[in-house]
Amino acid sequence: MNTLESNETLKMLNKVPEVSLVFWIIKIMATTIGETAADFLNVNLHMGLTGTSVVMGVLLAGALLLQFRARKYVPWIYWLSVVLISVFGTLVSDNLVDNLGVALETTTTLFGVALAATFVAWYASERTLSIHTIHTTRREMFYWTTILFTFALGTSAGDLVSEGLKLGYALSAMVFGGLIILVTLAYSRFKLNAVGAFWMAYVLTRPFGASCGDLLSQGVSDGGLGLGTVGTSALFLVTILGLVSYLTLVQRKVAISVETN
Repeated sequence: MNTLESNETLKMLNKVPEVSLVFWIIKIMATTIGETAADFLNVNLHMGLTGTSVVMGVLLAGALLLQFRARKYVPWIYWLSVVLISVFGTLVSDNLVDNLGVALETTTTLFGVALAATFVAWYASERTLSIHTIHTTRREMFYWTTILFTFALGTSAGDLVSEGLKLGYALSAMVFGGLIILVTLAYSRFKLNAVGAFWMAYVLTRPFGASCGDLLSQGVSDGGLGLGTVGTSALFLVTILGLVSYLTLVQRKVAISVETN
């Protein structure tokens, strides 16, 4: 690590949250919003994939600017970035499939290769893929690039299973949920590497959340429960806001306790 990075590490605390049950709940809900919000903007507001992509790209750039300028983990900035990158990652996949006619098998493979290449470059540069040491700008750039590709890959893989293989939303959610359980068991019972287990689960929660979102929002005739994209997005967004507010309060209490002691 050079002198600049050493100084930067001293000034920056870890920029991402600790992995906990609340972390996974918010992540899955953000994933669901990524699916339903993209559909709402594209279809209900008639913005189209291109228009929606431009708007969400600008919003994401603004959120990431705030995230990179922060010197520590700030719950609302971090999770705003996750929600927006979830929507944008969904749109990247949808643009390739719907606008350019690229097959889901191809986009799934493409994003899988891109994600693997990012992991290789990250590890070659930093000698770690751990999220517990995101305290330099370079590591944070690798982190958010990885997050983007996990959402894009998850979108393509989820659509491939639910639509391409015609399994439907409920069965797709069960398939990806089962895979998440297997990863959890492999980590807790068979000592699967913690970093590897985290990233496997992170990728799988994308198609799981998307399948759940489609199951809730799509019409009964299409295999869904008919709640609509507006109702589903609003329900999950309110829940995320409540959980992020809770995390913010906890963070403030910890900071006050540390200052007092």
